[in-house]
Amino acid sequence: MIKTRLTEMFGVKTPIVMGGMTGVGYADLVAAVANAGALGFITAHMFPTAEGLMKEIQRTREMTDQPFGVNMTILPSINPIPYDEYRRAIIEGGVKIVETAGRNPEPHLPDFKANGVKVIHKCTSARHAVTAERVGVDVISIDGFECAGHPGEDDVTIMVLLPSTCDQVKIPVIASGGMADGRSLVAALALGADGVNMGTRFLATKEARIHDNVKQAIVANTERDTLLINRTLRNTSRVAKNAVSEEVVKIQQDASKGFDAVKELVAGVRGRANVLEGGDIDGGIWTVGQSQGLIHDVPSCAELVKRIMDQAEGIIHQRLDKLAVA
Repeated sequence: MIKTRLTEMFGVKTPIVMGGMTGVGYADLVAAVANAGALGFITAHMFPTAEGLMKEIQRTREMTDQPFGVNMTILPSINPIPYDEYRRAIIEGGVKIVETAGRNPEPHLPDFKANGVKVIHKCTSARHAVTAERVGVDVISIDGFECAGHPGEDDVTIMVLLPSTCDQVKIPVIASGGMADGRSLVAALALGADGVNMGTRFLATKEARIHDNVKQAIVANTERDTLLINRTLRNTSRVAKNAVSEEVVKIQQDASKGFDAVKELVAGVRGRANVLEGGDIDGGIWTVGQSQGLIHDVPSCAELVKRIMDQAEGIIHQRLDKLAVA
């Protein structure tokens, strides 16, 4: 057993986290992750109303008695997102762990703290982690350049970003980006983390409610099969390499072309409908990390978490202990 500040703070059995993922973070997967001993997050903005989020919280609780949380990503949007209502649903639903991302979560912290809710904030740079600690979050989740989705604009890999962040904050830090197995966990712990966040790895599990074509594509792909889009817009995303993302990259080679030139291609609803639900791998943009190069099967969440922990503990006791010469 590996105990860290993360396992002690949240009462989970392992220092493994499955953060919020759009189109993926439903009750079925979150409950399976929780029952396996890890910490999973429902993704709030998949639900148009707070009532919908509340129902998903209740549905998750019917499937597990273990801790789980809700992700609330704070981003600018054409259509207003009911963040205050989400916050109310989280509190009234009895959820005690929230993962925030995007903009500064400070406006939401007083209500969360008053109701005993711990906040993990995702950052892409050490300087943002320092700010997040200062405003009062409880845990930092730091995203290295390898991660799926938004890695920020600094292009710093987790090998440097993680220890740099740990050097600058006192609160627990979760390593995100490139994490996929027990080796990742041990490396992250050695670099100062109290846990790891695995998104892409949990996509390729039996309980993930996405098309099997996507899971098999992750298994077949290597670490080289991702692309960075929207770099010219200063809104970089790491996504799967496919016909659509290659077209976006080609268009954006002309830096004068703005968002309207790729708007239809990068639409999230297109990727969710065509790819995650429909199984057309070239049907739209879908996010995946470089860690897919370490993924070779589609286990259950219980099998996956046990394997990760067995491998991590084996490395610590069978390899590292032998390397430590008195």
